[in-house]
Amino acid sequence: MCASQDANTRIFLYADDAKIYKVINQLSDQADLQVTLNTVKNWSDEWLLRLNIDKCKMVSYYRKKSFDTQYHILHDDKINILEKLDSINDLGVTFDNNLSFKDHISQKINKAYSILGIIKRNFIYMDESGFILLYKSMVRPHLEYANSVWCPYKLGDIKEIEKVQKRATKLIINFKNMSYTDRLQRLNLPTLKYRRLRGDMIEVFKITHEIYDPDVSLKLVYHPNSNTRGNNYKLLNQSFHYDARKYCFSARIVNIWNSLPNDVVDANNVNQFKTRLDKFWMHQDVKFDFTADLTGIGDRSVRVICDV
Repeated sequence: MCASQDANTRIFLYADDAKIYKVINQLSDQADLQVTLNTVKNWSDEWLLRLNIDKCKMVSYYRKKSFDTQYHILHDDKINILEKLDSINDLGVTFDNNLSFKDHISQKINKAYSILGIIKRNFIYMDESGFILLYKSMVRPHLEYANSVWCPYKLGDIKEIEKVQKRATKLIINFKNMSYTDRLQRLNLPTLKYRRLRGDMIEVFKITHEIYDPDVSLKLVYHPNSNTRGNNYKLLNQSFHYDARKYCFSARIVNIWNSLPNDVVDANNVNQFKTRLDKFWMHQDVKFDFTADLTGIGDRSVRVICDV
C-alpha cells in the first residue's frame, strides 16, 4: 500500500477495506488528511484499482465540535464530496460519533429478540440441554460479538442486554416460577456481564502472551516495577477524565488483570487460562448476579493522570 506523506496520518487495511484517520486539531490537519486521501486515490488509479466512490464515507469522533470538516475525492474530473455520517458499521460493529455504541447495542438486542421469537414458535417444550444448545449457538453470539470493543458501562445498557438472557431462560416451562439467579445456577449459565469480564481477560492473556501478532495487536503498557504486588504481567494504571476513554478496553482491564495471581496468568495456553480463571472466579457473585461486581479488585499499580 502507498505510504502516507503525513507521518501522523494512519491507514488501516482489512481485505478490500481501507480506513484513513488523523487527529484534527486545526485546519492544517484537515489539509494534511486531504493530501493523504489524494495520495491514496492516485495510487489506486496508477495500479488500476478503482475506488468505489459511492462507498467512500467520512465520520468524525469528538467530544465538542470545534469546526466543520469536509473531504472530497476527484474522480473522472468531478469533485465528489464525501458523505458525512453520524455512525458507521465497521467489521460488524456500529461506531457512532461519540462512541457510546447505543445504536450497536440496540441493533444486537433487537436481533437477539427476533431469534428468540423464532425459537419460541418452533420449540414449545424444551428441556435444559436443548435450550442451552439453541441459546448458545443462535442467540448469545449476537450479544457477545466484539464486545471487548463496545462493552457497556452504563447501568441501563447492562440491564437491557441482560434482559435478553433473562427472557430466554423463561422459555423452559419448568423454570418460569424461578428467579433469574436460580435459573442461571440450575443451567450453570453465567450472566452476560460475567462473560464480558471473562472475555476481556482472555483477550489480555492473548495480547500479553503474544498469541496475537504483536505488530498489529493493541499495545498495553506494562508496570515498570516488577517488585510490587501483582502478577508477572501486571499493567500500568492510568486515570482518564472522560468516560469514553475511562471505560475503553485498555483502561478498564488493568485493575482486574493485575488482581489475577501468577498461577492463573502463567498458563501455557488459552484453554488452560480459561480453566484456571474460572476456578479462581468460581465464587464471584457476579457469575450469577449481574447487579454484583467483582470483589478483590484493587489498584495494584502506579496511577498516571492523562487528560484524554
